[in-house]
Amino acid sequence: MLLSEQDQFLSYNGEVLVFQLTKPKHAEEADGETINLCVRRMAFNRDTKLFVQKSSGVFSMGASHSNIEIICCSCTTDSRTGIILPCILMKKKKRNNVKYFLLLLHSSNQFEPSFYFRLDYELKEDIRLFAGPSLLWRHANKLFYISSNTCQVQSAPVQLSSVVWTGEIVGEGTVVLGVRTACLPETEDPDGFSVSDRAIWGSEFFGYSIQTQKTLTGTCFMPHAYSRVVSSVYVCKSERLKQQLRISLVAITHKNQLLWFQNGAPKGVCELPYENPCSVKPAVTSSNDLLFVVSFASGNSCVVQRRDSLQVASKWQKVKCVLVDDFISSGSEQLLLLFDDDSNTDVLSAFKITDLGEVNYASGINYKHDVPAAEGLQENGFLTVRALETRLQAGWTSVRELQQHLGLQKRVILESCRALIDLVEERTHILPNSKEVKCRKWEGLVSLWDDVENPPDSLSKVTSLASEVPEHFTEELWQRVVGDSLVVGVKLTESFYLSLSDVSLSLVMDQDFPSVSPIIKCQSKIIKLNKAFSALAVSSSQIEPPPKKMKLDLHSKSDLKKEFPMRSSRIQLDGAKTVTAVTSLSPLLAFHRVCCVVLLHARKQNHQNDSLQQSKKITVLCGKILLNLEGISNGRYSVKMLRENGYCTGSMEDILAVLAVSVRFSFQIVSCDCTMTPVRSWLLGEMECTPFKECQDNIFCHKAGNVHGTIFNWALKNPFEGVLTIFCRNLTVLFQCLHSLIRILPPSCSVKLLRSGSKGVLTEQLALALEKEILTLKNSLFLKETKAENSLTWGNESGKKINNSPLASLLDTEEGVQQFRKKLQNEREESVQSMNQTMNGALYQKMALKIAEAQLSSDMIVWRLA
Repeated sequence: MLLSEQDQFLSYNGEVLVFQLTKPKHAEEADGETINLCVRRMAFNRDTKLFVQKSSGVFSMGASHSNIEIICCSCTTDSRTGIILPCILMKKKKRNNVKYFLLLLHSSNQFEPSFYFRLDYELKEDIRLFAGPSLLWRHANKLFYISSNTCQVQSAPVQLSSVVWTGEIVGEGTVVLGVRTACLPETEDPDGFSVSDRAIWGSEFFGYSIQTQKTLTGTCFMPHAYSRVVSSVYVCKSERLKQQLRISLVAITHKNQLLWFQNGAPKGVCELPYENPCSVKPAVTSSNDLLFVVSFASGNSCVVQRRDSLQVASKWQKVKCVLVDDFISSGSEQLLLLFDDDSNTDVLSAFKITDLGEVNYASGINYKHDVPAAEGLQENGFLTVRALETRLQAGWTSVRELQQHLGLQKRVILESCRALIDLVEERTHILPNSKEVKCRKWEGLVSLWDDVENPPDSLSKVTSLASEVPEHFTEELWQRVVGDSLVVGVKLTESFYLSLSDVSLSLVMDQDFPSVSPIIKCQSKIIKLNKAFSALAVSSSQIEPPPKKMKLDLHSKSDLKKEFPMRSSRIQLDGAKTVTAVTSLSPLLAFHRVCCVVLLHARKQNHQNDSLQQSKKITVLCGKILLNLEGISNGRYSVKMLRENGYCTGSMEDILAVLAVSVRFSFQIVSCDCTMTPVRSWLLGEMECTPFKECQDNIFCHKAGNVHGTIFNWALKNPFEGVLTIFCRNLTVLFQCLHSLIRILPPSCSVKLLRSGSKGVLTEQLALALEKEILTLKNSLFLKETKAENSLTWGNESGKKINNSPLASLLDTEEGVQQFRKKLQNEREESVQSMNQTMNGALYQKMALKIAEAQLSSDMIVWRLA
């Protein structure tokens, strides 16, 4: 007689059941005709942090000349009572006769034989216990099963090469998921992908229902392409929606991977740390984390965590068994890892209980002498982890709300852009009604206008305002391609641009691309170009002064910048005649052919009574531009700067395009020993520059390489001092130009970078900025006095009008003195009230914004002059 060497472990209701085959003590000398199946119920003691035995039971079996083994054990449902009980499969082999019998263990530690059967072969492949209790196995590529109801071995009419899972499926009962050789139909079925997949791999998944004896399609579990690599599966969830089976499962493969499938499609993959995975089981911890415990044939184990993605959370070596249950009675599941320990005969001497979070108990730690400290540390760990988890959940909730808000904001911006395009093209824009809003799932989004057929009053006001703008205000609309930039320019009529400020351009795509915002991000510049180049280019991306100590946190201003990032900073138009917009070209070429609407944004000034409050924001349609790959390839929009008779023949639009994409740098060059003649020789010689025909002080660089296309302006103040202005594409070109310049300058020359233009121009701008600041303060105070006059009640309580008679006549009589005294008292009260008056928050915010903008503008110019 032989005994099985390995003990069997099973978790049941938070306890660990240890099954072991032993010889009775009184029969040790009597040929061993009886074998006992012993069970010990072990429970974890939270005081001593050790496993203690609660109870035990024995089942005696006759074993004369027989080999008795424990094949497997599991918790299954007893069909008679519906109670889940521990179930043990035993094998008793005597010569060529193999007998198998199933035992149920009750709470009283009494074993109950359920059924037995005999076979002429041994069970070795895919042995599974399931509800009934029932047993199934695979032999010679056939599926056999037996239950306590029939007590007879039955064969399923299917051929299969392996069984990867057995369990309950909603509406199907017990289902066996297996792999078999592909059975291709003679005609193509509706699942064409499944047929082609089976034909390629030669094998397929299939499900077989034990109760209904019907075959289920395997594609609702996994694609057939995984049939050659998957070794074990665990179905996490199954449900039926509209007669369609929906299943979530995890699978382990021979390629040392764990895969996550949702409704037959792979959703995640994780590389396992060891080779030959053999089983996978789930665990749900106190933080509602779903863990997958993977066991390997080598005796190792690991845990894979599923949150945003699958990842290995922990791993262990030399693991004898991994059980999942609530061992510490906390209401959630933990992992119990039993390790191999040859130095101790106790089966539960080396263990670890963990949920990869707040629960962590291990053997080998002496808790008896330091129980209060250990419990205090454990309690602190609980509180800390729970607080961190609460913060994490709140963070995830905030992120989800922010994502929903950003999606809603994007949809509102797209709808606003469509309305803007319809407005400038004089089309009637149809607002979405409540039904369309619900269909598009715009949560909480409602129309600001009533759903009526007549246009709202605000729309008619906008139309009347647009009618005030002159019809012909642009002399020319042009476009150029410079490198990887698209430059669009609008030349304004003189009578129009003199009455504008805060001018910028916007490009809006005329086509409707659902996934692309119609607004094109661009940068606006205002350029004045005359023969003297008095104000060549004003860039909206100049270096700013150091930050102020106090900043105004005005939500309206920050929201405006976030919503329209293409708008430039406030730039005065003083004498400017051309407004340009620069944007990246390569994103537009992805559409092959693009039509853009050019909109000019400005503030129409009204200087009546020296009040800046009368200005109005306007948006004017300048026209449309077309852009396509064919035109760019043919050079239709390219800048043409040719040399002819010693001059550069570039058109005015070409010059403006180059200036728009360039960055301006001014350098003051002073020499005490010699004149500045080498600078002009360097420009015309080494740099191969030629002057523009209409403005010869400004020259264009034709030298091959990176410096090609650079524009220089050399202005001599006297023979020993001059200002060199360079318009270049980037800093690399600037450094190359300076490196070449320094080599030809005498050593005594000094080169100083000027922050902006000449002092004369900056002084004039500073005067205008200070004047605007004074007017802003004056208008703010005037507005305050007006509000005070409207809010205060003047006069006496009786409402009678005080007679404004001469002072001498009032003081002649007693009645006059009383009237004068009463008038004086009223004036004193009114003075106190005017000094203690309050102001509306929105009005104060508006005044503070205007004053701060004016002060920042003047501070910027002062910084440039410094």
